[in-house]
Amino acid sequence: MTSLAPTRPVRRDTPAHIAGLSLVNLAARQRMLSQRMILQTVLAANGEAGRLQAAQRSLQMFSESQQHLLGTVDQLEAQGARQIQETYHGTRGVGPVVQAFMQLMHSALEQIEAYSPRVPTTLAELVDHTDRILDALNTATTAFDEVAKARADAMMKELTGIVSDIQSVAKEAKVVSFNAQVVAARAGQHGREFAVVANVLSDITGEIDGLTRKAATLAERSRGQ
Repeated sequence: MTSLAPTRPVRRDTPAHIAGLSLVNLAARQRMLSQRMILQTVLAANGEAGRLQAAQRSLQMFSESQQHLLGTVDQLEAQGARQIQETYHGTRGVGPVVQAFMQLMHSALEQIEAYSPRVPTTLAELVDHTDRILDALNTATTAFDEVAKARADAMMKELTGIVSDIQSVAKEAKVVSFNAQVVAARAGQHGREFAVVANVLSDITGEIDGLTRKAATLAERSRGQ
């Protein structure tokens, strides 16, 4: 599953390129952005017009996205937060690789802008970093995907429980409605108004039963996806 994490309300200071993206999609987007930056930087070093500014914008977007990803950890459930923290700061070591890549990219862009003789060396180091940053970002995307799946499974379990509770209440309401109809029938003329109420209750419980069956079917479909 990819976009399984429910989106949260976007803060007013959230950059436009982040707004509306789930954490999983945002993490996956970082992989594409990292490769775009490397290509733009190589082209900028070869003197192609506009490539330096494009690379600088891409680095800014990458940095903001990375900051947003790490800033949302405290919004996750405890287990999910621990998993992301372990991914970035634990033995999986994603954080240091991403930080080194960003620093290297920043240095390369500064050197290109200043026509530094160190550009070829820095570019070679940057290109050599390609596989490491891709592996690190793939690991991060997988971690966010797993967290999103766990959250979705928990929500589905809760939904299934709610549907079950509603079905139980509907069954009890049906029994009450049936008993009320029996009492109304025995009361004859005096039970007419009571019979109307009983019939309305019967209709309502029928609608509830139909809706809960639909909800149960949707929950089952979602579980099978």
